[in-house]
Amino acid sequence: MRVRPKRTTINRRPERHAHPTPRVTPPPPAPQAAANDHPQERRARESGGPIDNAAYTCGCGLVFEAAVSTSVECPHCGTQQAW
Repeated sequence: MRVRPKRTTINRRPERHAHPTPRVTPPPPAPQAAANDHPQERRARESGGPIDNAAYTCGCGLVFEAAVSTSVECPHCGTQQAW
């Protein structure tokens, strides 16, 4: 048999008072990605999109960087570059 001491005012636990908890507003939900979004596409879009530049080598020996296009001309000699 287990004997417990009598509860007196000396060994009584203090009463708990309900303190109002501060309200914390949750952060706004993240925009939902479309169901067909690929994670790499979403990451590229969030980082500002792809860089649409390419390195071209001309027959005159110049290596240059220009925007990706079907009509890129060498800035040195002016010849059209194959894409």
